[in-house]
Amino acid sequence: MEPLTTNLEQPYWDRGLRVAGVDEVGRGPLAGPVVAAAVILLPEAIPDGLQDSKKLSIKRRDLLLPIIRQSCLVGIGQATVEEIDEINILQASLLAMRRAVDNLPEKPGAILVDGNKLPTGLPCEAQAIVGGDARSPSIAAASIVAKTWRDNVMKKIATQFPGYGWETNAGYPTKCHKNALRDLGVTPHHRRSFKPVRDILCRD
Repeated sequence: MEPLTTNLEQPYWDRGLRVAGVDEVGRGPLAGPVVAAAVILLPEAIPDGLQDSKKLSIKRRDLLLPIIRQSCLVGIGQATVEEIDEINILQASLLAMRRAVDNLPEKPGAILVDGNKLPTGLPCEAQAIVGGDARSPSIAAASIVAKTWRDNVMKKIATQFPGYGWETNAGYPTKCHKNALRDLGVTPHHRRSFKPVRDILCRD
């Protein structure tokens, strides 16, 4: 894989601004929270090998995570299942992103957000970047942090509710998960506003 360039970050760095990359994970699953991360890269200490988390193996993500945490500024935000059901998954994703920015140890001077929509209430200028996790190392770092964080959340939940395969499918609607949903029923961690879950509830 070609290394990502800092073309998106450089104009802000040239102005002396710290740039936060923001990405979320977990919009598609039937269970669990949606999680976002905000990462400020330091231009003089950019970790090698940053890529969109979807292009990296679990082993590679797990190797990069401590390096990102040691050399970058990181904030995590999430929206709960209850919030997803109340305000919808898009708004919950944007809420998690804003929380991730709010949880950074320092306020950024500019923000690059993966996708085509910006959260409201951001503390500085921001730019939405479609496919940003494959274009910006800041956003790629955020995607790695968010993905590993959420996967670990789902592994912990899986120990409380075995049988759904969350330790491997992270709550996505795999055949294993849908079969377990049918056979074992709906848990408190399922998103009731999502059709496959709602259908089970209506059946019962």
